[in-house]
Amino acid sequence: MSSDNHFDSIIVGGGIIGLSTACALSRMGERVAVIERKYLGSGSTGRCIGGLRQQFSTAASITLMQENMAMFAAMNDEFGFPVEFKASGYLLLAHNEGTWSTFQKNVALQQSLGLKVTLLSPAECKKLVPHLCTDDLIGAAHCPSDGQAFPFAVIRGYRQAIEKAGGTIFTHRPVTRIRTENSFTLTIHTGENIHSEKVLITAGPWTAELMKDIGIELPLYPERHEAVISERLPKFLGPMLVDYRTDGCYFQQLESGQIIGCYTPHPNVPGINEEVSFDFLPQVARRMARLVPALENVSLLRHWSGSYTMTPDGNPIVDESPIKNLYIAAGMCGHGFMLAPAIGKHLAIRMTEGIWQRNFSEFALDRSFSGQETLK
Repeated sequence: MSSDNHFDSIIVGGGIIGLSTACALSRMGERVAVIERKYLGSGSTGRCIGGLRQQFSTAASITLMQENMAMFAAMNDEFGFPVEFKASGYLLLAHNEGTWSTFQKNVALQQSLGLKVTLLSPAECKKLVPHLCTDDLIGAAHCPSDGQAFPFAVIRGYRQAIEKAGGTIFTHRPVTRIRTENSFTLTIHTGENIHSEKVLITAGPWTAELMKDIGIELPLYPERHEAVISERLPKFLGPMLVDYRTDGCYFQQLESGQIIGCYTPHPNVPGINEEVSFDFLPQVARRMARLVPALENVSLLRHWSGSYTMTPDGNPIVDESPIKNLYIAAGMCGHGFMLAPAIGKHLAIRMTEGIWQRNFSEFALDRSFSGQETLK
């Protein structure tokens, strides 16, 4: 076999987590290959809505996202072109006492970790977002340093950085077999073998299937989420609006002026499913217009779906597997884009130096999964 098929590290999955890790490894001098089943960002990354928030309910996720926000803010300079990052904020809305109580507990933790987040009254929410309907609103949690970025620009930046640092990207090459004797041999659909000393599996909803083939069961549960984007509008919305009612939704106005959003289905649609439903568009339109009546007559241009890969506790799995030098980064629960830069940085250090530079125990594979992220 040609030496061209031998690498220091192989990343299976060309989504944002894989590209972030490959970028960090390449810059550290590793000979890296990214193997993607379709095209870069074709899984969950290219189907997300680009939100970035630090408002989580566990210390690990909050502090990791504080690091991520700094990394997103630096990307224009890092990549040499804009990634449409903006600290436009997130406004989490409570319409019942249970949600409001959860917000109060979470804000106390977030503030203790240095996050500038505040609880707002309905009147304060109306002042922040004049078009917001505050009927039945009890209050909200607002973090102005949360924000947004354009996923496809970030993908482009990582791709160029990987190639500039000498990394190799294979697209349209699904992995069909992983052999773990001594080092690793990955077989792609053409029958070609690619070899490496270290492997990271970060294939989104396909991760569990790949790991099961080598005898490792992962508690990962893909489910379908749908999203929509509107025509361009004059800028009139600031923060991402997140309505935590069972029939709520979440959406933001992009730098382009378009409104992009989705809602969490109840019940969810399990499995890897990229089809769209007939009832999503009227439902999301009704939910968005209930929250911001000015959206009632806005034209919706495109509707798509993708996978959230869930875990039992709502936190990702980022860890070395029971097989030495085989790593996993999966189960991002819809937060992969926002978590990616710092996860990639710390995974690269773990894969090369054998240490975690921050506490990732909440993301460990062997954790009890008894906790719960309350801000999914």
